[in-house]
Amino acid sequence: MMTKWINMNRTKLLAALVATAVASCNLPKKDKAQDGETLASNPNTTISIAGTYVSSDYQKRHEGYDWIGIIIHENADKSITIKIRSRADLKKPTCTLDATAVSITEGQYKAVLEGKTVLFSFNNKNLTIDGETDSDSSILSFYCSGGGSLKGNYQKIDSNLDSSQVDSRTFQKVLSLQNISFSVESQPISDKQQLTITPLGLSIDNRHFTHDITGQSVVNAEIEDLNKDGFPEILVYLQSHGSGSYGNVIAYSVNNGKSMSQINFPQVADNKKLKDGYQGHDEFTLVEHKLVQRFPIYLKNDVNANPTGKTRQIAYELKDGEPSPKFIVKDITEF
Repeated sequence: MMTKWINMNRTKLLAALVATAVASCNLPKKDKAQDGETLASNPNTTISIAGTYVSSDYQKRHEGYDWIGIIIHENADKSITIKIRSRADLKKPTCTLDATAVSITEGQYKAVLEGKTVLFSFNNKNLTIDGETDSDSSILSFYCSGGGSLKGNYQKIDSNLDSSQVDSRTFQKVLSLQNISFSVESQPISDKQQLTITPLGLSIDNRHFTHDITGQSVVNAEIEDLNKDGFPEILVYLQSHGSGSYGNVIAYSVNNGKSMSQINFPQVADNKKLKDGYQGHDEFTLVEHKLVQRFPIYLKNDVNANPTGKTRQIAYELKDGEPSPKFIVKDITEF
């Protein structure tokens, strides 16, 4: 009787062990990233590349070393905005660049700078900047002084750049066309934000023009001969702070290569044909000698974060006017 009882319990124990083994095989596999491996090793994990990256000398900044910092912002269209700044407390900043790059593969983005292709490659907390070819790499020295270059490796940090040392300009870009150049810069001065546009190459008047843009940020600047008179126009695109993100344009036209005049940009909110459903979130670009403005249309009861209407696109032409040239609405389309 005892032998029979022992055999029965052995059978039950064996069955329990088999069941446990089968169950363990069916358990979900542990995420490798939890075992200390990098998130990049898990193809199902989305890595956030937004943040601040620095050159190796940043850790020795208090010893007087120069350094480069890169601020990455991810945009809704899967592109990234790149702001490159450097040490500026002891002398003029060595490297400065504002650019936008588009995604080409997972973790890799491409920007075309002065006709050269530059690659921004992200791997876990590392960023590598290089040209697509050796010839393309040469442009990375153009944005630096003193023989410096943006080419190299950068490490992500968990804080902002050192405000006591970093170049304070929030936007900087130099644009050239038809032997005339413009430097576009914005930076905080006292408690205001100031935009400065400085021409170079005009035969009479190369003085700079300043604008108080407090409450707005410069998002981009472009150059083009919009009226095809052989001299360029410079356009600076602004976006207001806050949920509306209302757009604006500050632009100048060159007068026969001698001086420049500001161009009047009409506001959508002042135009009955255009303002229906308008609540900001503007985008601007140049297309075939025209300025194009695009924004979402809000329907009744739409919340700011979710417009459900179409997109309205306005194409402007530059026309001569008194006392200065102005943008005229040429085409209005919705899609």
